[in-house]
Amino acid sequence: MKPVTTIAALALLGLAASMGPAVADSIDGNWCNAAGTRQMQIAGTSIVTPGGRKIEGRYARHSFTYAAPEGEAAPGATVVLQLLHENQIRSGGGDQPVDLWHRCEQTS
Repeated sequence: MKPVTTIAALALLGLAASMGPAVADSIDGNWCNAAGTRQMQIAGTSIVTPGGRKIEGRYARHSFTYAAPEGEAAPGATVVLQLLHENQIRSGGGDQPVDLWHRCEQTS
C-alpha cells in the first residue's frame, strides 16, 4: 500500500470510529425515577416538575435547582438536581431524601 493510501485509510477509520452515538454531558433531557412512576423534563432554565408544573429554575450544565411549586412535596423547598453521569442524576440531599433518576430513553 502506498503511504498516501495508508494515511487516507487511517483517516477514514478514525472518522468512522468518531461517528458513534452522542454522549450527553448535560443535565438537559427527560428523566424518570427508578420505579418509572414519575418523570421530569429539563430544557435549559425550564423544568417540567414531577408534578407536571412547568417552571423556571437555575441551570448549570451539570446541575439544576428550583423551588418546589405549590401542590408538590415541600412547596417552596429548594430542589437540587446533580448530574452523576450521562444517564443518572441525583435529587435531594441535606434535609431532603435522596432519589436517583435515569434518562427515560435509556434502555439498559
